[in-house]
Amino acid sequence: MDYHKEIQDLVDLIFKEGASDLHLSVGRTPIIRVSGNLIPLVKRPVLTDKDMEGFAGVFLSPENRAILKENKDVDFSYSLTEARFRGNAFYRQGVLSVALRLIPKSIRTLSELNLPPILESFTRTPQGFFLVVGPIGQGKTTTLATMIEMINQTRSEHIITIEDPIEYQFESKKSIIDQREVRIDTPDFRNALTAMFREDINVAMVGEMRDTETIGTAVTAAETGHLVFSTLHTNNAAQTINRIIDSFPSTQQDQIRIQLAGSLTGIFSQRLIPRISGGLIPAYELLISNNAVQNLIREKRIHEIDTVIETGSQEGMVDLNRSLAELVRSGEITVESAYTNSINPKTLERMI
Repeated sequence: MDYHKEIQDLVDLIFKEGASDLHLSVGRTPIIRVSGNLIPLVKRPVLTDKDMEGFAGVFLSPENRAILKENKDVDFSYSLTEARFRGNAFYRQGVLSVALRLIPKSIRTLSELNLPPILESFTRTPQGFFLVVGPIGQGKTTTLATMIEMINQTRSEHIITIEDPIEYQFESKKSIIDQREVRIDTPDFRNALTAMFREDINVAMVGEMRDTETIGTAVTAAETGHLVFSTLHTNNAAQTINRIIDSFPSTQQDQIRIQLAGSLTGIFSQRLIPRISGGLIPAYELLISNNAVQNLIREKRIHEIDTVIETGSQEGMVDLNRSLAELVRSGEITVESAYTNSINPKTLERMI
């Protein structure tokens, strides 16, 4: 079998069906995800060990094949003329599987993504720490790419991205953009962040904060005159702040509270919800760091941040339940979807 051609055929089908993901595994037909739903391609043959080795030969470099052999899983990126994918190859019960996420070639605007225009204001600050959070697969990377592209189009800055793997590929416009991939261009996120202090960087985008050292270095960078964007797999602003603080030993937590209170500009939490008309639409929460938020962080009163968001709409803050209720009222999503995605369904019930 010509596996390059087979992959191209599957990519053509992904575009035709508007799919976001492709799953390949021994003993199954290929499976795509469309609007959040997994759809087996039952007209295609069940994949064999030989097929998966053939796909791996196309997707993985010799270095990544070695990592897969040693660690039993590996992140990678794969590019075609019309598409780019973020992938993970892994073993399950001794057989090889691959999961691929489509990364569009073009970077969409906030309006095209149905995201609030106020996000642009966070790209105009000279320094600070801005986080996009939410469960896995909810569009965090796409939102960050849009915000970075806004800076690229409007300001003369030196931007660095640190990713594992590189997803959206940027073309330098008014800004210089240098993209570094973990394991290829740098050993890890922390090393790349530390090096940026000597690289005349204005803006940094950290693909994911995976450990205490990376978080600490990112916060310090934001404190010392850099604009830093990153992601965490958390559900809302309060949980995000607690996760950051709790990742440090108790002896360091007071210091990180002070640093975070002084550097945080905002936290945007999002999740993609099936649209009644088809496709997905985001619901979101936005925390804007003001004096009240900074004081709550310093004084260990993180549990009160939800109230600040609920009452801060005049400042531009957005409560997740309010976002969900508006989507229901506008006919974009069902009531059931709203309740499924709400963190506090009882409060949502009063809004719908």
